[in-house]
Amino acid sequence: MEAAEARPGVAATLRALHEALGARGALWVKESSARNLRHRDFLAPRAAFPGGQVPSDAVERVTSLRGAGVLAVRGAEQTPAGLEVRLRRPEAFRRLLRSSAPAPAPAPAPAPAPSVVLHCPALSGAGAPRPRHLRPLLLADHLAQLLRAQGVRVLLVPALAEDGRRDVLRQLRVDWPDGSDGPDLSDAVSALQRALARAPCAAGGGQGPGAAALPGDVICKVQLKGFVEQQGLVGYDPNLDVLLVTEGKLRSVAELQQAALQCAAGGQGSCCSIVHVVSCEEEFQQQQLDLLWRILDPGPHTALQKYLVCGPVKVTNPSSPIGAEQYLQLRKRQMYKASVMKYGELAQDEAWTEVINTLTAAAVRFEMLSTAHRSQITLDLQDSSISTKGTKSGAFVMYNCARLATLFDTFQQAVEQGTYPPLPPPSELNFSCLREEGEWLLLFNYLLPFPEVLQQAAQLPAPTKGIRITANTEAVCKFLIQLSMDFSSYYNRVHILGEPFPHLFEQMFARLRLLAAVRDVFHSALDTLHLPPLSQI
Repeated sequence: MEAAEARPGVAATLRALHEALGARGALWVKESSARNLRHRDFLAPRAAFPGGQVPSDAVERVTSLRGAGVLAVRGAEQTPAGLEVRLRRPEAFRRLLRSSAPAPAPAPAPAPAPSVVLHCPALSGAGAPRPRHLRPLLLADHLAQLLRAQGVRVLLVPALAEDGRRDVLRQLRVDWPDGSDGPDLSDAVSALQRALARAPCAAGGGQGPGAAALPGDVICKVQLKGFVEQQGLVGYDPNLDVLLVTEGKLRSVAELQQAALQCAAGGQGSCCSIVHVVSCEEEFQQQQLDLLWRILDPGPHTALQKYLVCGPVKVTNPSSPIGAEQYLQLRKRQMYKASVMKYGELAQDEAWTEVINTLTAAAVRFEMLSTAHRSQITLDLQDSSISTKGTKSGAFVMYNCARLATLFDTFQQAVEQGTYPPLPPPSELNFSCLREEGEWLLLFNYLLPFPEVLQQAAQLPAPTKGIRITANTEAVCKFLIQLSMDFSSYYNRVHILGEPFPHLFEQMFARLRLLAAVRDVFHSALDTLHLPPLSQI
């Protein structure tokens, strides 16, 4: 692909198709199933046209599509289903695979760069974490990676304290700021205490009737219900009433306040969004702190607080309440047993230990993140519930990523032994050799739309009147699972490294280039999950 040529994309092509027919709504559909892709790549259903009539000049307008990033159209025709479009597939392969970077870096964010504070209250609770605490934590960690990849400045709070959570986060490869590196909050807490003394909806604090009835660690009580009604706030729990304010609560507010100020300063004075990533069990308590912050700090950032709420995590077959550490150790034993069943007794060396640790982190992350964040997750703790073959597991994704590493290692060894010549540069390859339906499936469903998948997964909706937002945080895991299934089907069916005959090299090299692009996509997507690609499994 020449330097001046825009990367082809599905979104750009869909926009051009809509513009060609002057469509205002969603008219065109991108096909994705292998069955439909045998006949067409895009379809404008007949029912979407007024009176079911396709315009007489539609074919001519569609076949003359042009534009940056637009895939070239080979032909269009009317069928009983509607207006069908088929692309120039060899050209699509050439345009994408001749690039040195099939999965490009995202476009730089506009200046000043947007800023987001991701707040995960699950890290603030007392006691050992449970599996339900892992879901918002892993979601916040993944979302932070996605946002940063799109040029967004992200701050994570609260800072991690010295407790049992540190080892759990290390096992899951979560990148979270350390409490020892955080700012001293004593001045900020003192300022909030002074603001609390002036707040009209606060009572107690050693003055007036009722103060003696407050517990010893309570500074005062704040009337939240009246504040919500006075401010006309929408979306808060109707059961919010009185909050007993402690120094610990003020420290939580102070940490949020400092992060917001730091984020705004880094964004050249612009306000940043505050997203509380909470479990459904933690939402009520966080709303209390949210309102306390609004009362004590009427700055614009407190009005930009939103909630990304995770559904419940149900555990089946627990002999007793299970902690996050026990859950991780169970999944680790299962990964080890599954690997022994597949490969025999494993060498007890550092390399295989790292493989099992990575498989464990992948299994847990995909369990927690491949379901829409609003929905319930059910964790099956039976020994038979996890394997490296389950097509919806993180281990299955890692297994297919490792198969690609093995393929290229095998090819490189064959080159060094003189069996094959080295892989030529992309500009010298003949991509018209890629005619197998699985090859187009990999390009059209995964390589072309991958940047758009990352962008959509990182999108946080614009502020609305309510406080809850919804994000497509499951998109990357689902993408990787489906990619693994289609790659596995193709790889099992097609022999990539064939006999060393010169007349077979042209197709083999084109296929290797395609699969190198698939490998790059695997690696980029796994990076948003803090999962390193495996070279063996």
